[in-house]
Amino acid sequence: MAAAATMAAAARELVLRSGASDMEEEEGPLRMEQMLGAFQSDLSSISSEIRTLQEQSGAMNIRLRNRQAVRGKLGELVDGLVVPSALVTAILEAPVTEPRFLEQLQELDAKAAAVREQEARGTAACADVRGVLDRLRVKAVTKIREFILQKIYSFRKPMTNYQIPQTALLKYRFFYQFLLGNERATAKEVRDEYVETLSKMYLSYYRSYLGRLMKVQYEEVAEKDDLMGVEDTAKKDILQLRTPSLRSRNTIFTLGTRGSVISPTELEAPILVPHTAQRGEQRYPFEALFRSQHYALLDNSCREYLFICEFFVVSGPAAHDLFHAVMGRTLSMTLKHLESYLADCYDAIAVFLCIHIVLRFRNIAAKRDVPALDRYWEQVLALLWPRFELILEMNVQSVRSTDPQRLGGLDTRPHYITRRYAEFSSALVSINQTIPNERTMQLLGQLQVEVENFVLRVAAEFSSRKEQLVFLINNYDMMLGVLMERAADDSKEVESFQQLLNARTQEFIEELLSPPFGGLVAFVKEAEALIERGQAERLRGEEARVTQLIRGFGSSWKSSVESLSQDVMRSFTNFRNGTSIIQGALTQLIQLYHRFHRVLSQPQLRALPARAELINIHHLMVELKKHKPNF
Repeated sequence: MAAAATMAAAARELVLRSGASDMEEEEGPLRMEQMLGAFQSDLSSISSEIRTLQEQSGAMNIRLRNRQAVRGKLGELVDGLVVPSALVTAILEAPVTEPRFLEQLQELDAKAAAVREQEARGTAACADVRGVLDRLRVKAVTKIREFILQKIYSFRKPMTNYQIPQTALLKYRFFYQFLLGNERATAKEVRDEYVETLSKMYLSYYRSYLGRLMKVQYEEVAEKDDLMGVEDTAKKDILQLRTPSLRSRNTIFTLGTRGSVISPTELEAPILVPHTAQRGEQRYPFEALFRSQHYALLDNSCREYLFICEFFVVSGPAAHDLFHAVMGRTLSMTLKHLESYLADCYDAIAVFLCIHIVLRFRNIAAKRDVPALDRYWEQVLALLWPRFELILEMNVQSVRSTDPQRLGGLDTRPHYITRRYAEFSSALVSINQTIPNERTMQLLGQLQVEVENFVLRVAAEFSSRKEQLVFLINNYDMMLGVLMERAADDSKEVESFQQLLNARTQEFIEELLSPPFGGLVAFVKEAEALIERGQAERLRGEEARVTQLIRGFGSSWKSSVESLSQDVMRSFTNFRNGTSIIQGALTQLIQLYHRFHRVLSQPQLRALPARAELINIHHLMVELKKHKPNF
């Protein structure tokens, strides 16, 4: 029974399981559908939550950035408005020369600028610090004003080296910038005080220096009668032919060492110290004093202009106007002094050197980028050029109006007026070559024409043509030699006098050969003309004349050559020139005798017995070389 019961229970359980299995097979798809639907619903809910979170996160980020931006702005505003204790302490207690005062002054300037900017934007917090900043600004302005004015007043002390306080002011140039930005009235007061003080200081210094400088000028200076055409019997020896004293080496027509004043080394040399020169009894020509005066003016003006631009924060026309407010009275005084001196100046070389000094100083100022003196240089040149031209024209007129008959006894040596011209012209040409000026060359050309005419007028006073030629050659040679020492070989003056010298030398050689060998010269010229025209047969009738010429030349040529050599060496002051003339004469004599040989080789004269007495050309050349002077 138990087993049966067991089997029955097992059968019922099997039936029940079979029935449940069938039910589950029917309900399975429905449940899956329900589960998927729930999952889809959950996913939709999660997506919505994610979007919500994203929106919240974006909003939080925007709020964070806005807060950070506001914090930065507020931080800058607060930093700009807050006045630290270090700033207050430095402005109130620190001396202006301490570095921390300058640092905190710059901080105060920045805060004042920031407060002004915020006030313009309507920031109410600015009212909380405005009073503090104003009091600090007033204190800083007071201390700065006192400091700068003390430095300016130090310029007024006698014997003060004004470069020292200027250097100190440049070190604290921000002080003036602070005044300019925060208290313009005080800035104007400081600037006006500087202008007034420095203007008086420069005027006093240059007036004193100029007065003491003129005391070391040469006592003997050119006067209105010291002109090129003035007779040598005038009250003053213009050429300083007498031994000059050491105190008066200045000359009127001779450059000497005066030209060194425009050399690079002398041009920017230290200025002259008058009391030292007086103790050493030294004297100087005017151009040396002019250079010293204007080099001091150039140096100080350049330094002053650059200081004004840097300290007072100006440029362009404003800097130019401020510079002339400081230096204008000094420049005017200098111009008046120069104008007064030139009214009684007759030293053309001195004036011309001054012109070239100004031209060089103007270039130096341009290199230093200081245009403030440009107008002054033009004013100085406007005084110098007309005076130079006037003096030159006076000398031209003096030569033009010179009467040779009033010059006393004449000889064939170089004339003192031509020597004056040679020295004077070479001086101006050598100076002008450094910075050429066409107007100068035109004036020198006029003077040269008058001197050439003068030489011809004096030569006409001699009775013989030979003496006239000797005089002309001596003068042309002297002028050429002096010019070539200083002027370029291709200058117009050198070229002109070289042509004149060559022409007169050739004429003189012909004049020199004419007395001893005139018959030979005439025959050779006539014979060559006949041969050229095809009339050589006419030479047959000249046999007697030819014979006489051959024998006359053979017997007298040595003595004639010796005589003309001595005559030439006595006539010319320049031995080298005399030697050159002798050499030219001998060369021409050889050529003449060679032409004579060619004429005698014509068939009409070839059988002439006297041809055997002709001197061999090579033998003649050897013999003539013995007569060439050696030096």
